Amino acid sequence: MTPILVFDIETIPDIAGVRQLDDWPSVMPDEEVAQRAFAARREKTGSDFLPHYLQRVVSIACAFRDREGFRIKSLGTKQDSEATLLQLFFRIIEKYSPQLVSWNGGGFDLPVLHYRALVHGVAAPKYWDLGEDDRDFKWNNYISRYHMRHTDLMDLLALYQPRANAPLDALAKLCGFPGKLGMDGSQVWQAFSEGRIDEIRDYCETDVVNTYLMYCRFQQMRGGFTPQEYEQEVGLIKEALALEAGVHWAEYLAAFAR
Repeated sequence: MTPILVFDIETIPDIAGVRQLDDWPSVMPDEEVAQRAFAARREKTGSDFLPHYLQRVVSIACAFRDREGFRIKSLGTKQDSEATLLQLFFRIIEKYSPQLVSWNGGGFDLPVLHYRALVHGVAAPKYWDLGEDDRDFKWNNYISRYHMRHTDLMDLLALYQPRANAPLDALAKLCGFPGKLGMDGSQVWQAFSEGRIDEIRDYCETDVVNTYLMYCRFQQMRGGFTPQEYEQEVGLIKEALALEAGVHWAEYLAAFAR
């Protein structure tokens, strides 16, 4: 089977980038820089959300499904630099050429990874291959929107109509899955400012599992899984999570049971 890599990222404002572009004095605290950037963005667009190129990646979580089973982890360590996290992610693609699966990965995660890899000079030739090196990639690659080597479930299920997009948390719960636990994306900056990077990494991991469960449900809908195969796959995920040591997995499985 082709390995499946489900991924999700968590980001914070790129304070160093904001300082560089807006020439804020170095003595100004990070929080004040962030709040000024939020205010300027809100005045311009009505939203605090900074543009993709000013999002700094602090966590990348991946679920990996292959013949050996199902595995879930956050890449690197909480001390690793953004550049290291990016290198680790693209290194997996270089080694395995997996099927990528995301929820809004085409709209957010991948563009952020593109910009940040560009800033840090991270090479990813397999990811960017459009058929020059591997002819199979001409007809199915990670970049083209309607190719399936990267399946953005949110985009696909909405039939590429942004007005029809659904949030992962809501749809996961409607399908009987736990959904988000502990925090949501809007709380990541505050958690990071308070030094709660472990909680951010745990949250990112649970989002990845939610995404893979939704992918399994999608495979059942499209005929990729029989009902029996779908139930077996969900059972496999639960068994794998039960072997994980993190408290967040005990909470996740308890929510699943409810």
